Amino acid sequence: MARTALTLASLYLAAIGLALVFVPRQFGIGAVPADAPGELIALLRLLGGPLLGIATLNWLTRGAPPSPWLRAVLAGNLVGFAAVAANDVWGVASGEARELAKAFLVVHLAFAGAFGWALWRDGHG
Repeated sequence: MARTALTLASLYLAAIGLALVFVPRQFGIGAVPADAPGELIALLRLLGGPLLGIATLNWLTRGAPPSPWLRAVLAGNLVGFAAVAANDVWGVASGEARELAKAFLVVHLAFAGAFGWALWRDGHG
């Protein structure tokens, strides 16, 4: 379970990170104004970097045996995806989020659930 969750999350986070770095306006359609200030675009690009780093970490640990290190990576992913899912819930419930946020909410909840399960099941050590 941990291997699957880490592999899928790695691919997902890499795609989002690359989109934020290379096409932030297009990725943020509906949330980023067409005439967004350069500072906002720079911030979005800046946020892409850590996502690429986490994607790399997930990719490199996807085959790790149960250990404290694997547990730390799984816990970090659980916290990250749960926090993003909570933000999605807030946005959808308040009506402040884009329509697309409902799809992201499902994805982020699924990742949080998968990492919670993997942590409970495979994160021994």
